[in-house]
Amino acid sequence: MAADPRVLTTPVPSAGEPPRRPEGRKMVSWYDPLVLAQTGVRSIISATIGSQADRRLLDALAAPKVEPSDFSVDAAGRPREELWLDYVADMGDGWDSTYTIAQTVSRPTLTLKDETGTTHETRGGEVLVFGGDEVYPTASVGEYEERTVKPWTAAMRGQRPAPHLFAIPGNHDWYDGLVSFMRLFCQGRHPAGWETHQRRSYFAVKLPHGWWLIGTDMQLESDLDEPQVHYFQEIAKRMREEDRIILCLAEPAWLVAQVRAPKERSYLNNNLDFLEEQVFGKKVSVFLTGDIHHYRRHANAEGRQKIIAGGGGAFLHPTHVPRKESELAEGFTQRKTFPAAEESRRLCWRTLGFVGHNPKFGVLTGLLYLLLSWMQVADLREGGTVTWNLGRVLGAALVNPGVILLSALLVLGLIGFADARFGRGRWVAGVLHGCAHLAGALLAFWAAFAISGAVLPLGSVPQQLLGAVLVFAVGFLLGPTLMGLYLLLSLNGFGAHPNEAFSALAIPDWKNFLRLRIDKDGRLWLYPIGIRRVPRAWKPGETAREPEWVADDKDATPPELIEPPIVIGLLHPH
Repeated sequence: MAADPRVLTTPVPSAGEPPRRPEGRKMVSWYDPLVLAQTGVRSIISATIGSQADRRLLDALAAPKVEPSDFSVDAAGRPREELWLDYVADMGDGWDSTYTIAQTVSRPTLTLKDETGTTHETRGGEVLVFGGDEVYPTASVGEYEERTVKPWTAAMRGQRPAPHLFAIPGNHDWYDGLVSFMRLFCQGRHPAGWETHQRRSYFAVKLPHGWWLIGTDMQLESDLDEPQVHYFQEIAKRMREEDRIILCLAEPAWLVAQVRAPKERSYLNNNLDFLEEQVFGKKVSVFLTGDIHHYRRHANAEGRQKIIAGGGGAFLHPTHVPRKESELAEGFTQRKTFPAAEESRRLCWRTLGFVGHNPKFGVLTGLLYLLLSWMQVADLREGGTVTWNLGRVLGAALVNPGVILLSALLVLGLIGFADARFGRGRWVAGVLHGCAHLAGALLAFWAAFAISGAVLPLGSVPQQLLGAVLVFAVGFLLGPTLMGLYLLLSLNGFGAHPNEAFSALAIPDWKNFLRLRIDKDGRLWLYPIGIRRVPRAWKPGETAREPEWVADDKDATPPELIEPPIVIGLLHPH
């Protein structure tokens, strides 16, 4: 029988070849000054494009036909009795995490245990949905290739046929104006062997037994453009009264205000309400989203579900915020998180090792401490000698215009950095954080030059060079530690800075995705699949029927069900 052309068969190295290692990229270091600068510039460009030109309008003109992809029937046109789908969001960060999820999704079958010990058999989805942010830190053809396409290609080798792929963009996909996203997913190409169908950044898929899969694009200034509204209105005309919808969003409008800094979200909220009530007429049974990198499920008494499943490969977000869970509109309450809030709080203590996770940030603080010290050296000369009395050092700092200006800029910058969740205390948090760094720099300067002066002649070039090295070393270690302490106290004490604290940790573990099944009776089964610890070591697959890399890490954990399957369509769904 001829091989399925969509089953990837990357050549296996011969026995005489040396062992290879994955060449994928590490987790993004979000506190690398270059990454911060690059992401900031890309964000500004994306915002500018969003206010001046909407790529979605051009794509709608290029693909005016409103036609859903039809998976309610098979290739022969026969109605399907059942269909399996997979939903993965927020990937393309680190190799280990992205590849682990890709490999797990690509297996033909998965046998999973839930927390009660019950075993469930699942099948790989014929349809694969990417739920937003398919690459980090910024979108480009090269980044998609290295961080997303290559690990998925390697993971699917020798496994089941590559699925039909649908994708919606997140804010990181918009950083190049959606150019790379459209090129990869919306032009009929076959990246990693996937079958792509959509021609816009949003889509509609008809599923068996009256189910529909709807993917939206509301990233551009959180807006819903007119062609997209028209597209979904036309799709809604094809739905029956009893049809039900799985709605995929790039952001969790129902929770984003609670886990992010307060700001106006009227566009996003109003757009979601408009889609749900005016366009689709309350047919939405399941809301799926990523953007927040963990698993969290809300449900109401009617059995409707709002699920965040942003565990496709990006760094973990905390689950212990908001600190006090409040009931959402329409009676939605939280039912499950992964990891649990207690585990999330414990993980936050890792911020005390900030410098180990972000060494390049230590270089930045080391240079900052050194600059503050260098400005004061000339002020400490008195009568031809140099004095290192702590009071004298403090006095010199308070009258040096350069030190005062740089200190003011540092404090103002950290006030701006402080999370708006502090409310009126934001200024206090920023000032205290800034003063802690200034005090650290002052003590580093005094101690470093006092120590160097004890072993070398005061004021000599060698003594000053040694002092400078010591100041930089202290700044390299102390600056990030103070930042980590600030983030720890902010998050665990006040529920502030969740994104800043956990992006600093770049935790690759606690990954998740959703497996969905529409059965022959028309019920929708949701299987939330989690992996507590992803492998850190890999070895080449031995045959062409294996993925290119297989785990070689005894500490890695197998996939498991985060909670028992959620069933929709019964009289009393749980």
